[in-house]
Amino acid sequence: MKFSLFAQKLSEWAGSPKTFLLAIILIALWACSGPWFHFNDTWQLIVNTSTTIITFLMVFLVQNTQNRDTDKLHIKIDELLRATTDAQNALLSLDNLDHKELEALRKKYEAMGKGEKVEMNPTQRAARDGAHGA
Repeated sequence: MKFSLFAQKLSEWAGSPKTFLLAIILIALWACSGPWFHFNDTWQLIVNTSTTIITFLMVFLVQNTQNRDTDKLHIKIDELLRATTDAQNALLSLDNLDHKELEALRKKYEAMGKGEKVEMNPTQRAARDGAHGA
């Protein structure tokens, strides 16, 4: 099984409500077992060690999932840029720019957008007003 498929399935499982409930139950069971173990150092070490290991592994899982989602989003945006006749095709290669070049390009687009009024059609306005309770 490829790592990306494994990571995707594991992240779906880890992010599910059932898994969250399972984690709460496990923590509650651990807390309830405290009196039986007299709240000793070993009892505390069990939860500290297990949560540290899980957190350490989840960092890599979350990063893998985020990288994959970012790649998919970039591909979709690249396709929209490619298909739009007025778009600058040079924007398809932004991955090769350093931080200063990206910042300069961002400022260029901010300047282009200053003073521009965003128009909404009635459907968008109603959806926005309904979401904000206005």
